Amino acid sequence: MTHHELTLGLVLAGGLARRMGGGDKPMRVIAGRSMLTRVIDRIAPQCDTLVLNANGDTARFAAFGLPVVVDSVADFPGPLAGILAGLDWAAQHRPDIRWILSAPGDCPFLPRDLAASLHRARSTENAELAVASSAGQTHPVVGLWNVALRHDLRHALMNEQLRQVGRFMARYRLATVNWPTAPVDPFFNANTADDLAEAERLALLDDKG
Repeated sequence: MTHHELTLGLVLAGGLARRMGGGDKPMRVIAGRSMLTRVIDRIAPQCDTLVLNANGDTARFAAFGLPVVVDSVADFPGPLAGILAGLDWAAQHRPDIRWILSAPGDCPFLPRDLAASLHRARSTENAELAVASSAGQTHPVVGLWNVALRHDLRHALMNEQLRQVGRFMARYRLATVNWPTAPVDPFFNANTADDLAEAERLALLDDKG
């Protein structure tokens, strides 16, 4: 690890993958390895501990040997609920950790300096949150979260029915870190069958990097 702050890695693995016909999208295989395996391989060395967020039968993730946290907010309201679950897990099980690095389980090419760069930016800018961007686009689900914000997030989800990650982030001092997209956009995510084919091609480039 190249940063000084204790950090929990939270991989959001519970998407419904409707555009792929259902099922666990992060379990789809590209270039011989599941997307989830690739995400874990990228995130784990950057964090002090790692957990998965997913709903349904958590036994399907048993092979990864990681804690699986489920949403505490009903009806699958989206990634904010998963982030809240991770924040609550940290508060209960790792009270020494103040920061969570969140990332979706279908972004197989995440930067190897993700945690360090986000921490550096939020420290330099005295920010409460930090978020990744590339090619002029912010990626709100790839971010650094302060565990102390969990009560605000719970209120936003349960009392305001807030669902957009970006709208919640906009309420706080936010640092944004931009990454280059060559040779591979590190925040490419696979949403469709065509994306999986493109991911196969990109994986060959990324694995050489």
